Amino acid sequence: MAPVVRAACGGDDDAFRALYHAVQPGLLRYLRALVGQDAEDVASEAWLQIARDLRSYRGEGGGFRAWAVSIGRHRALDHLRRQARRPAESVAVEQLALLADAQDTATLAVDAVGTDAAIALIATLPRDQAEAVLLRVVVGLDAGAAAAVLGKRAGAVRTAAHRGLRRLAGQLAEERSAGTVPGRLVRGAQFGVTR
Repeated sequence: MAPVVRAACGGDDDAFRALYHAVQPGLLRYLRALVGQDAEDVASEAWLQIARDLRSYRGEGGGFRAWAVSIGRHRALDHLRRQARRPAESVAVEQLALLADAQDTATLAVDAVGTDAAIALIATLPRDQAEAVLLRVVVGLDAGAAAAVLGKRAGAVRTAAHRGLRRLAGQLAEERSAGTVPGRLVRGAQFGVTR
């Protein structure tokens, strides 16, 4: 990824597009866990800042993903602070039709079931474990990069991720024996736990 990062830092639009496609899916999943339905808005804010600051980025290619996730995390925390200061406004029922998404809702729902179920399960973990699991497993950062994002030591991130994955495995085993977990989610989670 280092040559692509260097090219993007030099202003190459195709390289920036390649970085976006490589980083955005994991970043969006991570942000969904932090801010829920506002994740796409927060990701957009993060990418605006990434694009603005890219020419000044001096890290290695492998560190770009951690740098981008760190920016996303800061934008998410800013968003949560703004939400806490600003009360939610209600929308009249008549206006809901105007807010409809242009994409097919059924397709979006089917695509999101596995991700939403996994994120919801991860969200039941204590915050340090949830963030460590998200950064390590969902975003794909190594322990050092995840530690840089969270402001912790790599060993603390490894421990939190291990404990979180163990707890998730226990929850999945309980739910599977009760027959309440969709098979797709169980298979995906088992692969994540055995790594």
